[in-house]
Amino acid sequence: MRLNTRLRIMAAVAVALAPALVCGQSSTEDLKVTVGKSLVVDYPTDVARISTSNPEVVDAVAVSTREVLLHAKSHGSSTVVISARTGQRTFYNVSVEHNLEPIRRILKETYPDDQILISSARDSVTLNGRVSDKGVSDRVTALVSSLAKTVVNNLQILPGQVDKQILLRVKFAEIDRNASKSFAANLLSTGAGNTPGAITTGQSGPPSVGGVGGAIGGGALGHVTNFTLSDILNVFAFRPDLNLGATIKALQSENVLQILAEPNLVTTNGKEASFLVGGEFPIPVLQGGSNAGAVTIQFREFGIRLQFNPLLTANKTLKMYVKPEVSSIDVANSITFNGFRIPALSTRRIESNIELAPGQSFVIGGLLDDRVEASMSRIPGLSNIPILGAFFKSRSEARAKTELIVLVTPEIVDPLNPGDPKPLPVMPREFLGPVVIPGSSATRTPNPKRSAELRKNSGGTQQAKAVKAETTASATPLAGPLPSPPVADAPAAVAPVLLEPAAAAPSTLVVPAPADSKKGDPAQVNR
Repeated sequence: MRLNTRLRIMAAVAVALAPALVCGQSSTEDLKVTVGKSLVVDYPTDVARISTSNPEVVDAVAVSTREVLLHAKSHGSSTVVISARTGQRTFYNVSVEHNLEPIRRILKETYPDDQILISSARDSVTLNGRVSDKGVSDRVTALVSSLAKTVVNNLQILPGQVDKQILLRVKFAEIDRNASKSFAANLLSTGAGNTPGAITTGQSGPPSVGGVGGAIGGGALGHVTNFTLSDILNVFAFRPDLNLGATIKALQSENVLQILAEPNLVTTNGKEASFLVGGEFPIPVLQGGSNAGAVTIQFREFGIRLQFNPLLTANKTLKMYVKPEVSSIDVANSITFNGFRIPALSTRRIESNIELAPGQSFVIGGLLDDRVEASMSRIPGLSNIPILGAFFKSRSEARAKTELIVLVTPEIVDPLNPGDPKPLPVMPREFLGPVVIPGSSATRTPNPKRSAELRKNSGGTQQAKAVKAETTASATPLAGPLPSPPVADAPAAVAPVLLEPAAAAPSTLVVPAPADSKKGDPAQVNR
């Protein structure tokens, strides 16, 4: 009886302690939330205490006895512990991630044809996927860099199409015309009428008195007057019996300067290219500091220069930055410094940004400069005398006219195929002419068709095909050098003849034959 009572008491105590043992247990849950978002945790029992390991990342606030509000303040991770009145504890591992939905939407709208995947982990953002070019990859990285301290770019760049080759043709055309007229007269007397003197307007090298001697009360006989003439162009006359002389300058001059430069340059889309044909000239430069007074030499470039950077747009047009320049050494305006003669540069430079369709032309620069300079000097009174008054006047007139035009034409070009004819400049003279053997009587019958074909090929319009043809000839040993006989008329383009060593038996010469030569019909030369 007592045993049964004890068992019943123990069973009742166990049933009473079972909820307390269950409430003392703990559990763990994982939560993910984005920065700036909040979530509410509904707890099954009354909450007694709330604690967080990183309040700067997650802030926990009890809304009611069974509701806890978790607010994500910054990216990272934190552990939130909620303790119930019953003694139960729950651990929440909260991971705060970046809010990537707005940036995903922006990337999808900005680059709809590219596959860009973005993910975050703690304080870093990772980019994955494929993009069309490197420019898109750089812009996406710059856009995402504001979200995290570290951006890992794993974007793959798809192989694009072959870049277009863009040819820019530039034409510099300049004409400088200068014309001048001048007329002046100087009259001098070395003793005419017992009076030495000179009449001049002060232009065109007037005569200067070299020496005049005289005495008070003396006569004119025996006195000598000297004049120094610095410019006697272009008419000079002197009468010793009359002691009269005159210098007259009447000149007309005309100068013409023509410049035509056509530089061409090829580059790929979006790549800058430069071109220079000219040279460099030395310029002395004085050093300072510890090397004060030392002179070093620097070189400056001059010539025809072209620099441009094309960009093919979606409208099938070409946006270009162009900078053509033509410069030449100007010796007339050179200076001399410490014994060094430093020349000047005459430069025509244009820098511009334009947009054209392929094949279109545009004048990016032009200049029309027309100048007239005139001057006149005369002696009052004497210059008004009819006819003779012209000798008491001097006048000069100079005209200068400059015309400059710079024309650019962009084109999209393709490279030549291996079998296409290659354009070459037309050579004014032949490099390898016909071979003439001294002392031989070899004659060659020109092939008009072959000659025409070779002349055509020398202009770069057609590629000739050489076919070997055999020619029979007899060799004669030569004893010592012989004078070369006169060269007979030969075709304008004949290939060189290759001679075998002299032998008793007839030797064979190999001569390129026309492309249409028939087999079995070789060209033969006997000697």
